[in-house]
Amino acid sequence: MKTIDERLAQCVHDDTANARKVEILESVKGVGPVAISTFLAQLPELGNLNRGQIAKLVGVAPMNKDSGQASGRRRTFGGRSYVRRVLYMATLVATRFNPRIKTFYQHLLGKGKPKKVALTAAMRKLLTILNTLVKNDELWAEPNKTSV
Repeated sequence: MKTIDERLAQCVHDDTANARKVEILESVKGVGPVAISTFLAQLPELGNLNRGQIAKLVGVAPMNKDSGQASGRRRTFGGRSYVRRVLYMATLVATRFNPRIKTFYQHLLGKGKPKKVALTAAMRKLLTILNTLVKNDELWAEPNKTSV
């Protein structure tokens, strides 16, 4: 397992075409080698779509379940399930170590949202941040303590 992880990390770092994207993704706390390799391989659209499109593509955008007069609850479904599972784990880590995601997650919990709903919203926020960073070719910058 360790050998495979090392080979995977080496392949990701040897990829000169995506070197800048790897550098940007590595700068975000909570995004590790597995998430980076998954985003490179399974989500090449990262940085090319707007926030709504990328959220729908991964399956973390709430969709209405309405029919006629009946109005159902909004749910997240569809999209690329493998990317969503990896994003879920990256977001779990980010809720502990990434100040912006942690604050957002704690804020939703404080408003009384269920943990799964808050985590799904944090997943979407993390994905949107990653998409914006890649699109603007920027590294992650820690927020100021006063603005959080």
